[in-house]
Amino acid sequence: MIQMENHLGVIEISQEYFANLVGNAASSCYGVAGMVKSGAKQGLRSLISRRTYADEGVRVRIENDKLIVDLHITVIYGINISAIAKSIVNKVRYTVEQATGLEVRKVNVFVDGTKN
Repeated sequence: MIQMENHLGVIEISQEYFANLVGNAASSCYGVAGMVKSGAKQGLRSLISRRTYADEGVRVRIENDKLIVDLHITVIYGINISAIAKSIVNKVRYTVEQATGLEVRKVNVFVDGTKN
């Protein structure tokens, strides 16, 4: 649960909502072949259920009342990785700030592989 306090009161948004929001925004960017499981919890969950989740490869945390987003992705071979990363950072930051009104401090994009 991500919890922040402002002049209107306390804002509580579930971790699952953020992860799905960010995962869908990142997956829809041009050049992204897919998301990569980040951590033992996501790996175990996909082994047990044998399906994919929108929050795969996404980790959202809060630091000093601002969000930090970590993304693990696979890109299409031959596409400019720097351009993909910039596109993802901009889209994720815009999507999260528009949907929640919370400020995104940093979006970290980790390219874990390529696909043909």
